[in-house]
Amino acid sequence: MTTNALPRHDHLIGGEFVPPAGGEYLTSDNPTTAQAWYEAARGTAPDVERAVAAARTTFESPVWRRMSQTRRGALLRRVGELVGEHAEELARTESTDNGKLLREMTVQLAGLPEYFFYYAGLADKIHGETIPASSVDVLNYTLREPVGVVGAITPWNSPLTLTVAKLAPLLACGNTAVVKPSEYTSASMLALAPLFEEAGFPAGVVNVVTGFGGEAGAPLVDHPDVAKLSFTGSTATGSWIAERAGKRLVRAGLELGGKSPQLVFADADVESAANGVIAGIFAAAGQTCIAGSRVLAHRSVYDELVERVVARARTIRIGDPLDDTTELGPLAMPAQLAKVEEYVAAGRGEGGVVAHGGGRPDTGLGGWFHEPTVFTGLSNDTRMCREEIFGPVVAIIPFDDEAEALQIANDTNYGLAAGIWTRDLGRAHRAAAALDAGTVWVNMYRAMSPMSPRSGFKTSGLGVEHGTEVVREYTRLKSVWINTSDEPAGDPFVLRS
Repeated sequence: MTTNALPRHDHLIGGEFVPPAGGEYLTSDNPTTAQAWYEAARGTAPDVERAVAAARTTFESPVWRRMSQTRRGALLRRVGELVGEHAEELARTESTDNGKLLREMTVQLAGLPEYFFYYAGLADKIHGETIPASSVDVLNYTLREPVGVVGAITPWNSPLTLTVAKLAPLLACGNTAVVKPSEYTSASMLALAPLFEEAGFPAGVVNVVTGFGGEAGAPLVDHPDVAKLSFTGSTATGSWIAERAGKRLVRAGLELGGKSPQLVFADADVESAANGVIAGIFAAAGQTCIAGSRVLAHRSVYDELVERVVARARTIRIGDPLDDTTELGPLAMPAQLAKVEEYVAAGRGEGGVVAHGGGRPDTGLGGWFHEPTVFTGLSNDTRMCREEIFGPVVAIIPFDDEAEALQIANDTNYGLAAGIWTRDLGRAHRAAAALDAGTVWVNMYRAMSPMSPRSGFKTSGLGVEHGTEVVREYTRLKSVWINTSDEPAGDPFVLRS
């Protein structure tokens, strides 16, 4: 129940914290205790209108539009430094808000400035080209220009990392942004946003409107002054955004769901592979789009792998994510816990055997916890193996040869990530090339860098994040033709080249 004793957070629009137009706030709960811990503004269409107007005004203003690319890079570097200075408090806020381990968030946010530093260095390397023409009297060149106002809609599982992965490159390209964070995890974004103005960015470059998807996200998607949409979240919502963007003929970058396979071959280091399986599915309580929720093991090592994964799962310490000894925190919300329990029940109903877990642990904390759960006895055509669960649940499936492993791995609607465990270099390259996945790890899992591009195949997304390729996502290409000759114009009915 909402109470005025809770801290309140307003929207950040045009450099000022402003209350919601409708006067209402939503409550955010601490998933560890299931208790409310703050209120966020419940944004609606008028709030989005005001934020987009602020972003567009700033985008068109000389103070931002005519700022040199080198200067933009300097501002990105400065905000990166500020994020580093505030990393500890940002990490604690995010852990409290979504239940991820503080020890993981501390490391993750300590590395977050690298995103800003990378794109700070890239800012003044964004340029066009000179194109050869058929005549020396014709100069043809291209310009890479910012697209304008970007609407960024971000998820609850890694709010800051996934938001910064959008903000750093879009700002390097000269755009402005309106961010709509998840209604479940707005606190860390609202703590981050003021650092941009502190770093020297003009007010209105980064704006934040909080609220529910249907009330604040949808108006942002449909706003005529939003030139580009960038979304990370579920495939169902991403599909809806793509449809709406298509009607307006604006670009949409979508990082969506996954049902990522890990392939453990007969020659693999099984101990390392088991650790990779644990990292891929139980880190962050399985609430990652790249979760390795399908493990495919060669029949000769299947039993050993299951035994090692189950043995390690039994020792995983479940509890308060702010405790440095905790290894598995809560799910972010009660609906997510209910979803995980539904899939576990479905797996049992489809003939699956729970080798470990399958229920709620008794932590005494009152939050939304679920045990790390290992299934055997399931085929790839079951719900458990075809649908994204977004929780600490893995199915281990045997295979007989490389061809079968690749067939099972690719038999999915998703294509976000995959892992390969083998000592055979030739097999590693063959399998990496054959897998339908935007990211493939070999003898490792769950690694990420601002320098390495991320993309999704099939229903796992559209477009690219990270790396230099992302510049194409946040710029538009213009071709300029100039006739330098003083001679009279030629035949008006003949196409020039």
